[in-house]
Amino acid sequence: MKRPRIVIVGAGFAGYNAARTLCRLARGRADIVVVNPTDYFLYVPLLPEVAAGILEPRRLTVSLADTLPDVRLVLGEVDGLDLDRRKVRYADPLDRREEIGYDRLIIAAGSVNKLLPIPGVTEYAHGFRGIPEAVFLRDHLTQQIELADASDNPADRNALCTFVVVGAGYTGTEVAAHGVLYTELLKKRRPRLRHQRMRWMLLDIADRVLPELDERLSRTADKVLRDRDVDVLMGTSVEEAMHNGVQLTDKSFVPTHTLVWCVGVRPDPMVDGLGLKTERGRLLVDEYLNVPDHPDVYACGDAAAVPDLTMPGQFTPTTAQHAQRQGKRAAKNVAADFGTGERQPYVHHDLGFVVDLGGTQAAANPLHFPLAGFPAKVVTRGYHLLSMPGNRIRTATDWVYDAVLRRQTTQLGVIPAADVPLETASPERTRRH
Repeated sequence: MKRPRIVIVGAGFAGYNAARTLCRLARGRADIVVVNPTDYFLYVPLLPEVAAGILEPRRLTVSLADTLPDVRLVLGEVDGLDLDRRKVRYADPLDRREEIGYDRLIIAAGSVNKLLPIPGVTEYAHGFRGIPEAVFLRDHLTQQIELADASDNPADRNALCTFVVVGAGYTGTEVAAHGVLYTELLKKRRPRLRHQRMRWMLLDIADRVLPELDERLSRTADKVLRDRDVDVLMGTSVEEAMHNGVQLTDKSFVPTHTLVWCVGVRPDPMVDGLGLKTERGRLLVDEYLNVPDHPDVYACGDAAAVPDLTMPGQFTPTTAQHAQRQGKRAAKNVAADFGTGERQPYVHHDLGFVVDLGGTQAAANPLHFPLAGFPAKVVTRGYHLLSMPGNRIRTATDWVYDAVLRRQTTQLGVIPAADVPLETASPERTRRH
């Protein structure tokens, strides 16, 4: 009897955990295929530490071949699905057009940078979703300080030492918190910049930092940022971005060469072309993670609008915590289709969140118990180590080295700004020319 083929689109938190769970349940009775642009799972929550030079980029990447030996990896970017013929269309790294058939399909394509119709943003801002963008930002921050050190023009120095982060959610808050510490470190190593202010600005149209999280986490993060002299401007955003600065919605102009875009995410553009029902751009599924009218298709993670059974009428938020668990549930329900186990609806109560604020500071509410400062830092790093499917020892070793050794701050210059555009369907890869 022919073994069924299960194709998983994407290897993020949802796709990776779906593949790993299926390997355990199938035990060689199914062909499991993962179609992904890269050969690794990326642990996104630690990207700010890459931008700050604390962690080496490969610490966040977990090899699919090493950890999923029973999975066939197909390198490619999926750009279409033929649900009637049960085919997945993709382009491989050599731009060859290919397709692969399936018996069951799990769509876990993830998300990309959310765009807003603001003049100049796509030209002058950079996102923060993948390794290339994090490495670019680390080099860019280093270069800005080096250029400021070489300049004798006070106005140029001020612009070079001004950094604007848009979006005070999870990512933007951590980028600003780590970024200000990194630029202060660079400043200390350059006597000519002794009296130069490293100006960081965090903007959001919301009324508080971390608006989607518990207010106690928000207050902790806000205080840490302000204590580090970060300009936290709520109810404010960018009206226009230019080559020499940004015009804010309060009509003030800020001279800068650094605009980091962290306003949120949108589902992978592939979802738009499927002709299926969506909710705010996310593929609508039922409580079993099934796509309506397509019993052989499941969707989970950031690309799926999953009913939140703990809050009737709402959908689960796009967090790594939900994506990871939805991937596992989708895998179990697929296995149930072939006689292993029983289908069950997706139900999950969040277990709290952690926010790393750099240095010895963090905010956390494990099991909804609020923590701040060093205890929260211990919980935050412990949570990340437990959540990472690989590289735990290497990651912990980098943290120890950062605590006892002088941090390396050279810029490699391997990723030009043009290679990490904000408007891209693949933030995990540099632009191909």
